[in-house]
Amino acid sequence: MGMAAPVYWTAEMVRALPEDGNCYETVHGELLVTPAPRPLHQLVVNRLEVALTHYVERHGLGQVLRSPADISWGPDSLVQPDLFVVPLEEMRTLDWAKIKNLVLVVEVLSPSTSRQDRFTKRRLYQTVGIPAYWVVDADAHSVEVWTPSFEFPHVEHGNLVWLPTGAGEPFVLSLAELFRPI
Repeated sequence: MGMAAPVYWTAEMVRALPEDGNCYETVHGELLVTPAPRPLHQLVVNRLEVALTHYVERHGLGQVLRSPADISWGPDSLVQPDLFVVPLEEMRTLDWAKIKNLVLVVEVLSPSTSRQDRFTKRRLYQTVGIPAYWVVDADAHSVEVWTPSFEFPHVEHGNLVWLPTGAGEPFVLSLAELFRPI
């Protein structure tokens, strides 16, 4: 007996899925399904969002957003990064279809997302030219820093440093502070 042909998922097919508590994304037609995140994941996302928002607003770099989102670069891609920075001119459109040139994308790993965040989504973000992609590993207290040209990440264990175009000073965040106990 033959196997059923795999489904090539489009962004429109993913948008039509029911609201059931899972996060649905597609990258190059592959459906990615993620259950609700762990509390540690949410804590780290919250801390990063606060720190990034202060920095991004102080330097007029755009807007920090978190998912759910509807970021797509074509009919077979739809992603929902944990956090991302949108340039002001794109944010002012208030239209997901026009939000494409993300300045920074952040994914905080969960046991169920490690492979897709480190490989599937990372390759997509590099291909579309996201200038900075951070893969945050709260269990290892580290952050993988990727750019479009990196074949391997720079792994940070001390301070996370980011200097986007247009900023007068770098964003610096102590990972000890990010991963501190409650």
